[in-house]
Amino acid sequence: MDFLNVHQGIAAKLDRTNVDTDQIIPKQFLKKTSKTGYGKHLFTDWRYLEDGSDNTDFELNNPAFKGASILVAGDNFGCGSSREHAAWSIGDYGFQVVISTSFADIFFNNCFKNGILPIIVTADELSSLMDEIGKNEGVQFSVDLENQKISTPGQIEISFDIDPFRKENLQKGLDEISWTLQYIDQIKKFEENQSKREPWLW
Repeated sequence: MDFLNVHQGIAAKLDRTNVDTDQIIPKQFLKKTSKTGYGKHLFTDWRYLEDGSDNTDFELNNPAFKGASILVAGDNFGCGSSREHAAWSIGDYGFQVVISTSFADIFFNNCFKNGILPIIVTADELSSLMDEIGKNEGVQFSVDLENQKISTPGQIEISFDIDPFRKENLQKGLDEISWTLQYIDQIKKFEENQSKREPWLW
């Protein structure tokens, strides 16, 4: 995973509530086991017309949001089925931070497992961020993970909470496997001792 500490990027607004995982990445694309290649299918039903051309009415097709890495979305983002592909597609598209008032639990957890920072803000805070994007499309927000703050050119400053363990893993670019592998020497030593003490397990 990439390291995440201070991130600055274009903020895109998706002012829709209850965006479920089938809209994030429709079921027909859940055919691969790798984490790459899903970004082009993100929000397919909304992004493209039947002929495959861009739907210019869809928010993320706004040219001002090209290259956006911060997604500001409505309440209950990532609800629906528990597909981890939803987080894969968000990350593969280029989003490193998702801001909302609430997330479905499984999607929220999957974000951390895939190097994406989901931030929970209040309804008023979300409204202020969306208002600033609406008034200045293409605006860049700054997310300071170390100090747990969002700041904007419009002088908005928002503090957010995050579990310390998850924070450290994002800062170090560690997923659950790579975190475990930090202790590979201890693991090997335990296995060696156990194989001698309890050889029938081996």
